[in-house]
Amino acid sequence: MPVPSLLAVFAHLDDESLSAGGVLARHAAAGAPTAVVTATWAADTERAAELAEALRILGAGKPRMLGYADARVPQSAPSCLRLCDAPLDETVQRLVAHIREFRPDIIVTHDAYGGLPGHPDHVHTHRVTMLAAQAAGLGQLYPDTGAPWQPRALYLATHPHSAVSALRDVIGARKAVYSVPDEQVTATVDVSPWMEQKIAAVLAHRSEVERGALPGVIAGLPPDARKRLFATEWYIRHALVTAASTQSELTT
Repeated sequence: MPVPSLLAVFAHLDDESLSAGGVLARHAAAGAPTAVVTATWAADTERAAELAEALRILGAGKPRMLGYADARVPQSAPSCLRLCDAPLDETVQRLVAHIREFRPDIIVTHDAYGGLPGHPDHVHTHRVTMLAAQAAGLGQLYPDTGAPWQPRALYLATHPHSAVSALRDVIGARKAVYSVPDEQVTATVDVSPWMEQKIAAVLAHRSEVERGALPGVIAGLPPDARKRLFATEWYIRHALVTAASTQSELTT
């Protein structure tokens, strides 16, 4: 059975590597078309060049950027609206255009909490992606963005409650950590064969390494701690079409 094509949609540059780098590398290695849409930052910034390198490592093509400003970093996209302030219909339409152009079988994005940190851009990207994934299949919505295309499913990158204590041991306690009951996780993916690529992609975000953000913390971890943090990815599957098979597209 062919590995399905995958479009990841994340809020910030480095979210793709931290949240889904293993799955992106796995799908690309299997020959599946794989790409990433990033909601914030301008394409002419240093961090956009770092994103391009991370995507090259993962095999996920060239950056696709919506160009909004990070909620907490105005210089990320000077003179542009913050993602959370932009008109919802406009943001959904921009993402629909990417979905219809790329035509993915599955889409990966943040969960409803916005992942562990609950960043407002993460939460909003989740909402926009949920709407766009459905709108892309409806031909009378946004007709100027291309022919309709309906992905099969959405996968929400998440963390189960049972994983939080180990993560805290590795990266330290944070102000807030959002996770879901273990039974809500529908795809637990062992990405250890793609660990080298995933770590390299995370570290390609050199600006974040240098300022001591999470990629910087990871840069200083020993290999065993990196494995504890990165060898598994968790997802919640949302079906977008009725299918005879319920086989998970992300598990081996």
